[in-house]
Amino acid sequence: MPIVAQSTETTDWVSRFADEVIEESERRAGGKAASPATAPVVVVASGLSPSGPIHLGNLREVMTPHLVADEIRRRGHQVRHLISWDDYDRYRKVPAGVPGVDDSWAEHIGKPLTSVPAPKGSAHPNWAEHFKSAMIESLAELGVEFDGISQTRQYTTGVYREQILHAMRHRGDIDAILDQYRTKKAPPKQQKQKPLDEAELEAAEGSGAAAEDDGSFGAAGYFPYKPYCGNCEKDLTTVTAYDDDSTELTYVCDPCGFSETVRLNEFNRGKLVWKVDWPMRWAYEGVVFEPSGVDHSSPGSSFQVGGQIVGIFGGKQPIGPMYAFVGISGMAKMSSSKGGVPTPADALQIMEPQLLRWLYARRRPNQSFKIAFDQEIQRLYDEWDKLDAKVADGSALPADVAAHSRAVRTAGGELPRTPRPLPYRTLASVADITAGHQDQALRILSELDPGNPIGSLDEARPRYDRAEAWINTHVPADQRTIVRDEPDAELLKSLDEASQNSLRLLLDGLADHWSLDGLTHLVYGVPKVQAGFPADATPKELPPEIKTAQRTFFALLYHLLVGRDTGPRLPTLLLAVGQERVRALLGE
Repeated sequence: MPIVAQSTETTDWVSRFADEVIEESERRAGGKAASPATAPVVVVASGLSPSGPIHLGNLREVMTPHLVADEIRRRGHQVRHLISWDDYDRYRKVPAGVPGVDDSWAEHIGKPLTSVPAPKGSAHPNWAEHFKSAMIESLAELGVEFDGISQTRQYTTGVYREQILHAMRHRGDIDAILDQYRTKKAPPKQQKQKPLDEAELEAAEGSGAAAEDDGSFGAAGYFPYKPYCGNCEKDLTTVTAYDDDSTELTYVCDPCGFSETVRLNEFNRGKLVWKVDWPMRWAYEGVVFEPSGVDHSSPGSSFQVGGQIVGIFGGKQPIGPMYAFVGISGMAKMSSSKGGVPTPADALQIMEPQLLRWLYARRRPNQSFKIAFDQEIQRLYDEWDKLDAKVADGSALPADVAAHSRAVRTAGGELPRTPRPLPYRTLASVADITAGHQDQALRILSELDPGNPIGSLDEARPRYDRAEAWINTHVPADQRTIVRDEPDAELLKSLDEASQNSLRLLLDGLADHWSLDGLTHLVYGVPKVQAGFPADATPKELPPEIKTAQRTFFALLYHLLVGRDTGPRLPTLLLAVGQERVRALLGE
């Protein structure tokens, strides 16, 4: 059952856009409806091209309208979130590094994406379906409700026939609009936010931005329509003649030399060029809200030009905030033209849907942010868990409460969550140390909180599985934790009296402090006690040299346990190693 939002004051960007979209939708319908239930269906839209892996930058194209649509649904309105699959776009180049793809795919450049073979070994019928399917699965896991529209189907079944004929009749008007930008001098360079990485400059590939074609020119003039060749299936064609009355169109394919004359009122093998196609769809679908990337929003680009062309089709430009690029840390640069790019499926392998939704919900569309695949993911999870606790005790700020709500639930209800959300860094350390031994993992996790022990790994799932996947796929082998088999006799023998005393204090307190909190108190307390301070003395009560003594003590423990200067958090490591083995490795 839909969740109707209460009228609590929030300051988040989603609520503000929802207000604007509802107001605009009602304005277009001629006035405010008596109730949300009788108001017109609000249409928001996204566009994705399955030209290669659909990456986390493309996901912002979906999450921005999804969050707004979901807020509108919470208020009781009917919403339709369209995702136009631009699968009738041309295949532009062979992405590097995609499994099952080699240089032979270059022969398909120029064909529609749905006419290109899927990578070898794929269970899908063509290139477009192969990459769409992975995204559809990820969107389901993220709780994104949408209506998918295949542009291949729209064009090849004649759905847009009247719109195509209308564009051809008004090609002079379209050309005049486009010509304003072709002849305009380049505007002075403006100060722009520096991209997070070079890949952001390529993030537009496959999203329609790479297809900023104005249309085709020839001796017969300008045409906003591009046929796919009846012989080689490619779009390397030139319209050489067109008759408005009969709709007879003649084209020639430049590479293969094929030529034919067709009647456009019954021909379905071609499409409008991007700068005309996009505004045509705004008018056809009645889109009220659709964001666009920075690549679409610069002077003379498709969103700006589309705002004028849409009037030719009797429509209005949607509310269209510009969204900034999404950066990443700890993985290959993000570009849909390259293999190995981080996709939503990659992110969902190592993080729960709630965290990924939160990353998009908490930042305004025009703010860049990074998604972490490296150690930073542990800090993000810490931040998320702190917010979760603040929301639970009522101390979170209104905007943070709103972002949290959008992360954990949709208008349709709560997303599945981990019953016992133990700290991600703890779970990662346990998964690292146990190397896949689930019985050992359960033993360690059950000792974290002896007063409320975990009884099954299922209580820590799916978060535990995500942390284990992160350890196995994103932590280099030389950074994995391997506990010593035997004590380091030479190091133990060389220790001075102070170091020996520190180990004795630790060993004497193990039994009484064998829990995550207890061991944390113990390992931090040993250097304090050695210096003559109480174990529970706060940093403000201690001289600066205590921190140095703690670091020295921690390094000693790491060397004796794992043979390195650093490792997982010591309390977790001690629990993982087990009390008996810890005593043996520390020389007892």
